[in-house]
Amino acid sequence: MKRFSALLAAVCSVLPFTAAHAQNSVTLYGVVDDGISYIHNSGGQSSQWKMSAGNLSGDRWGIKGSEDLGGGLAAIFRLESGFDINSGQPANNNRLFGRLAIVGLASKQYGTLSLGRQYDPVTDVVQPITADNYSGVFAPPGDIDNYDDSARFDNAVKWTSPNWSGATLEAMYALGGVAGSVASGQTWSAGASFNAGSLTAAAGFLHVDNGNARTATRGTTTADSFFNSSVNLAYASASGINITRVGAQYVAGSITAGGAYSYTQYSSDAASAFRGSEHFQNGSVFLNWMSTPNFQVVGGYNYTRSGGNSSATYHQANLGIDYILTKRTDVYLGGGYTHASGNNGQGPAEAVVGSFDVDSGARSQLLTFAGMRHRF
Repeated sequence: MKRFSALLAAVCSVLPFTAAHAQNSVTLYGVVDDGISYIHNSGGQSSQWKMSAGNLSGDRWGIKGSEDLGGGLAAIFRLESGFDINSGQPANNNRLFGRLAIVGLASKQYGTLSLGRQYDPVTDVVQPITADNYSGVFAPPGDIDNYDDSARFDNAVKWTSPNWSGATLEAMYALGGVAGSVASGQTWSAGASFNAGSLTAAAGFLHVDNGNARTATRGTTTADSFFNSSVNLAYASASGINITRVGAQYVAGSITAGGAYSYTQYSSDAASAFRGSEHFQNGSVFLNWMSTPNFQVVGGYNYTRSGGNSSATYHQANLGIDYILTKRTDVYLGGGYTHASGNNGQGPAEAVVGSFDVDSGARSQLLTFAGMRHRF
């Protein structure tokens, strides 16, 4: 509490300075999102009602700012903290700024160079053109391809290009920092997007070293965990993770349609609990209808299939409704249904809806929610 109070006092002391010097800026912002959800098949139980925070957007508060250095160059920073609105507890493994923490330079001519804890390029370029803009309920079961940015990355250096006639490039490298092994725990990624009016397309690749077992504990890495549900938990001892994602969307008046494909691979070594490799392929489509400026309906479908060490198939259908009350506030309904078959490497595959990561203990799961979101 003392640390939080001191931080707010520092922000308040800066804000008057911001008004006096237009070339510099500091902004306090955030999102509060809460609701009630119903889950049919949760942890082996037939039903569950609970408070459900962050259904559309993770609850957060943050500070961002810039300083004009002249010549089209600016110093930038951004600190963003996640929290659970229903308990007041910090999110992201109890980190103060677990969502984002960067400092860097932004140039109109050369792009932006940022250092710190941040999102990977695949998330940056592909996610905005998928239904994930509505909710993580549209992510593949267990978010196996980081569709809903379940994983963020520490110790990362990232470059983002300027917009070159609709094209944008990104590249990132995260240092593992393990003595005696440069590669242990490292992450590298690259992505590109292109916008041509109504059509936007993007693609990217992400590689994560899951820790060299000879020099560090397996799982000691720059990435947050990718293994948050029964969908892929059997492969948490993988030596490396590779994810390729492509996506596209087309806007025609009040209708936006899009699709994405991902290939996720977990490789093994002598320290892994499984042998060979395991891969997941996911294909998704969505349709968004903005029937009025204040009302939208979005529907989607995910098909996920694993292969290699084991084999499982997941079918997932999703639906969401959002009513915009003001520029800052909206109310919503949403949900998804998943059916699973096959084996997940530990036993019979369990249904899991999107990135909510609730193991069903059954072959099917229905998850619905209703809530309210406010931005400031």
